[in-house]
Order: sequence, then structure tokens, then C-alpha cells
Amino acid sequence: MKKIAITLSIILAISASSFVINMQQQEESLRHVVVFKYKEGASKADIKKVTDAFRDLQNKIPGITSFEYGINNSPEGKDQGFTHVYTLTFEDAEARDVYLPHPEHKKFGELLGSLNVLEDAFVVDYHPMD
Repeated sequence: MKKIAITLSIILAISASSFVINMQQQEESLRHVVVFKYKEGASKADIKKVTDAFRDLQNKIPGITSFEYGINNSPEGKDQGFTHVYTLTFEDAEARDVYLPHPEHKKFGELLGSLNVLEDAFVVDYHPMD
């Protein structure tokens, strides 16, 4: 009986530690959501250049743990013309703060300017919560 109690105590301690570590990781990671409204007439090829360059930032800037994108398909009609959603996940807010002024991020902004395909954008950053 004593061995069962000790074993259960160990399992409980391990589970609690895993839970705390998971919660800390969730609090530390940061999502950077960028939503673009492309100009009418923006070519698929230029939008692909933007998407590919955005994706490639994770290979050039430290602290980006993932990249995801998609095209809006909501039937609600509330998108206000914003069509393309890009989500970067950063290790933490400090990694995002390194990304924002990073020369590679600035080059990405220059690409957007040179292609002249972007009508508008909005950005939301958040820490995921359960």
C-alpha cells in the first residue's frame, strides 16, 4: 500500500510539473497575426511572392517558431475586403521585438512597397490562452 501511495505521489508530481511547464510555454509564446487587403488587380504571382517572402522570414530571423497562412473563406461577409491571413508564432514577446526592426523584416516591407499590391493591413499580437 505504501508503494502505491509513493507511486501515485510521483505520478501526480510529474503531471503537475508538466502542466506548469506547458502553461509557461503558452504564456511565453506570442502570435503575430497579419491580415492583408490586396489591391484590386494584384496578380496571383505577386501575392505568391509576398507569401513566399513572408514565409521565408522564419529562416532568416531568430525566434520565429512557425508560420501559417490562409485565404479568408468566411461566408459572413464581414472581412471588409481583407483576404489573406498570415500568422507567425514567436518564442516570446522579446523575439517579436527583435523581429520588428530586423533588417530582413524591413526588406520584406520594401518588397511590399516595390510590388505596390497592398491596399491595407492590420496586425494583432496575442499570447494564446486556454
